[in-house]
Amino acid sequence: MKHPLVLGFAVASIGLFSGCATVTETGRTQLMLVSPAQETQMGLSAFAQIKKEEKISTDPALNARIQRIGKRIAASVGRDVPNAQWEFVVFDSPTVNAFALPGGKVGVYTGLIKLAASDDEIAIVMGHEIAHVTSRHGAERTSQNYAIAGTGLALAVGLEMKDVDPAKRNMALAAYGLGSQVGYALPFSRLHESEADAVGLRFAAGAGYDPRAGASFWRKMSKQGGAKPPEFLSTHPADSTRIANLEKLAPQYLPLYEQAKARYK
Repeated sequence: MKHPLVLGFAVASIGLFSGCATVTETGRTQLMLVSPAQETQMGLSAFAQIKKEEKISTDPALNARIQRIGKRIAASVGRDVPNAQWEFVVFDSPTVNAFALPGGKVGVYTGLIKLAASDDEIAIVMGHEIAHVTSRHGAERTSQNYAIAGTGLALAVGLEMKDVDPAKRNMALAAYGLGSQVGYALPFSRLHESEADAVGLRFAAGAGYDPRAGASFWRKMSKQGGAKPPEFLSTHPADSTRIANLEKLAPQYLPLYEQAKARYK
């Protein structure tokens, strides 16, 4: 007869892996243990905190520019984003970055705006960040962390029940932790980045922005910062991988871009 703890973990595992969702634009199935309402609440709370901590730009031209680009991309999404209350904020900082959070909250730093050569390049980045939200990547990562933690806990209990030597038990758990990160979590993070690149290009093109700007912007980004870890130890694809993928993707979105561009003349 199985130990009650083992039965408990088995039941928990059934519930743990029963939640799933699908990325609309790619059809990829996701492990999903976080509800849209929970996700949105976390996004709204995080954005409110960021606005308290970061300096918000008062430059009217920059704000108008980001509002214009953001609203066009939001319209290009073409489907409802759960509980979206779209808001586009420019943060006055040399940081070369942008982000989007559940609930339709988007932040763009002036450092990124200065690096970008055009509205097209800014739109590519904003499209990428919004694609992370519409694809529910943050909730998926949280769900994956739950799964990794739950499996690790089950492994620890199983080893203890079998009275495995503590030193060997610690080695097994350490190996599991490393393997789950390098073999599971990091590859999924890189997948999320590549998926957001593809979906984001589609959003930007549908808003009338040139998808070819993705590769040109990432060539600039590749020159920023110092040494980077090898791809298999990174949360992001290597710059060369990303640029090649963006170059490969752009042509299929050119017809969509041409159609949308005509609407915004």
